Amino acid sequence: MGRPTIKEAAMKKTYGLIAAFDTVPALYHACEKVRDAGYSQWDTFTPFPVHGLDAAMGMRRSKVPRFSLAGGITGFFTGMGFIAWLGWVEYPLVVGGKPMFSPMFAFPVAYELTILFTAFATIGGMFLLNQLPMHYHPVLKAPQFVRAMDDRFYIVIEANDPKFNPAQTRALLEQAGGKDLAELDE
Repeated sequence: MGRPTIKEAAMKKTYGLIAAFDTVPALYHACEKVRDAGYSQWDTFTPFPVHGLDAAMGMRRSKVPRFSLAGGITGFFTGMGFIAWLGWVEYPLVVGGKPMFSPMFAFPVAYELTILFTAFATIGGMFLLNQLPMHYHPVLKAPQFVRAMDDRFYIVIEANDPKFNPAQTRALLEQAGGKDLAELDE
């Protein structure tokens, strides 16, 4: 593998800029600066969860609970509907004067299906909204990214952000205290 040809170099597409931060407060304040500058296509990478970082990034609440609620409601009505169908249509049998359908008797089935459908909808919603499985991400090619699993914090601003300008974005990250700034290729 030699040096890239002129054609290969011209075809390289920039994914964005990556900047490193040494401490959680430095990362937190840099996130606030990037958010206030109006960037929308950017992310942080940390070796452990940082509480309050989503607020500093200006992120809205996740939509996964909506999937969970839809799954739970679907599961509940599936369970109730199954027992009602069973009692009224498939196996109509009056025993001891009991009704053909009673929510009291259908509740265990509906409860279990509520839990099952909620779990499946939550996992499915998470996969859908996080665009998983993602077998490749350009940030993983950055040699310095290995430290994001150990002791360093990173901000990556994507080149497809409407406000992205290589010079201005680099200046913003430097002003925010970013170190080891590098351009990421796709």
